[in-house]
Amino acid sequence: MTSTTQVLTSLKDLAGGSEAAPVSEIDLPEPKLDAQGRAYATGKRKNAVARVWLKRGNGKITINDRDSLVYFARPVLRMIIGQPFLLTDRASQYDVVATVTGGGLSGQAGALRHGISKALTYYEPPLRAPLKAAGFLTRDSRVVERKKYGKAKARRSFQFSKR
Repeated sequence: MTSTTQVLTSLKDLAGGSEAAPVSEIDLPEPKLDAQGRAYATGKRKNAVARVWLKRGNGKITINDRDSLVYFARPVLRMIIGQPFLLTDRASQYDVVATVTGGGLSGQAGALRHGISKALTYYEPPLRAPLKAAGFLTRDSRVVERKKYGKAKARRSFQFSKR
């Protein structure tokens, strides 16, 4: 049994001599931008819906015509909406304008994170892989369970009375 050893320069000849495309240019979709150069996406969480417009800027986040520091007073909620930027090292490169409706503050923060992540993938398609791996592109489908008849709440029964 004979084996042949080839060097790296001869491996190019095995492929037919044609130059292969670099790994970074393999079928990446075009950025989806509107006429003003913004990427638009919708994020959802519980009953909250966030409409997000993303454009190049200096990191200003405006939610319902208010600054993010005013709208989300709790640091945990501000951390949640900043996670996509920290993950992709784009902390102060984009301005965000968002309209959020429905739900409470926690659901709105989750919806905003989902919308920002989707808008980032529309603006820069190579960012899809790290955002997808972190789970930011998946819509969290957990919602409050409905109340059933004959029950005090969704699953809680009324207190049992022996007599």
